[in-house]
Amino acid sequence: MTKTEQQFKDNIELCSNIFSKKTKDYGTAWRILRTSSLTDQIFIKANRIRSIEEKGEQKINEDIRDEFIAIVNYSVMALIQLYHKPKDDEDIKMPTELVIELYSKYIIAAKDLMLNKNHDYGEAWRDMRISSLTDIILMKLLRLKQIEDNKGKTIISEGPEGSYNDMINYAIFALIKISEGE
Repeated sequence: MTKTEQQFKDNIELCSNIFSKKTKDYGTAWRILRTSSLTDQIFIKANRIRSIEEKGEQKINEDIRDEFIAIVNYSVMALIQLYHKPKDDEDIKMPTELVIELYSKYIIAAKDLMLNKNHDYGEAWRDMRISSLTDIILMKLLRLKQIEDNKGKTIISEGPEGSYNDMINYAIFALIKISEGE
């Protein structure tokens, strides 16, 4: 296993553990949200990171690391909603075991995508600044909002799942860079 694979695995475990614990605390209340609402939640998190980066200070004592973890987890929630949209109010209450299984399925797919892109791009992300990773996440969000405004229809671009997967990977890259002291 390469260094990147191990770091990615460690950060997936961190995000997954938080997701699992919150699911046990709150259940699947988030299943009431449309994907556009999850996109907006991710936007709030990414915008807060950028605001802190630009101002150089923060007034709420919550680490930006937590915001990147939230971006990962909200992105996975959005992928679950894309492919397993609740049919009715009862369907919102998805069993915890199934939610964790789906989380694992989508996070592994994001990891596989990362490994393929990492191979082709030669780990270019390691030379990027965390602020650039934040900006790319925000750009992906703006693109995603446009796709949502177009009712999911694209002419040449990939669908929303590509943006969610990319945001998972960029957020994990940021978590890796933070853990390395950047």
